[in-house]
Amino acid sequence: MADDPATVAANAAAVNTARLSVKKQTLDDAYAAPANFLEIDVINPETHGFTNKRYTDYEIRMRTNLPIFKVKESSVRRRYSDFEWLRGELERDSKIVVPALPGKAWKRQLPFRGDEGLFDDEFIEDRRKGLEGFLNKVAGHPLAQNERALHMFLQESVIDKNYVPGKIRNA
Repeated sequence: MADDPATVAANAAAVNTARLSVKKQTLDDAYAAPANFLEIDVINPETHGFTNKRYTDYEIRMRTNLPIFKVKESSVRRRYSDFEWLRGELERDSKIVVPALPGKAWKRQLPFRGDEGLFDDEFIEDRRKGLEGFLNKVAGHPLAQNERALHMFLQESVIDKNYVPGKIRNA
């Protein structure tokens, strides 16, 4: 009866579902640097200029140990229009669904408002959070991490808008 096909199948299933041996985690393991990480912060918004020539830019600070990125730490400043450029490049060149940016806030640009409009501290903070969320979603996508536009956006002080689109090859 031990060679009965049903018994053999039941024994095989029991072996296949047996618990895997689990290695206990040590404090060194728990507090060691993660195997792969990508941290991106959008911080320190600054408003520049006067009257109708004003704009706000944001510091983009990146830290990573992912091999695809040559530079492991970088800090650049970007305006909202730079984020729009990045989104457009990724939509055109990558195979991913690119998330939306926080809105343009057309109503905040109208004259005779009772507040600072686009330069109101609360609006700038809300936009900063939205831009940070957008960038982390995009940069966290494995296919987007290969895009030259993303690397330029995160790591080069000046965006060369005449660059040749393409993929970054892991060295």
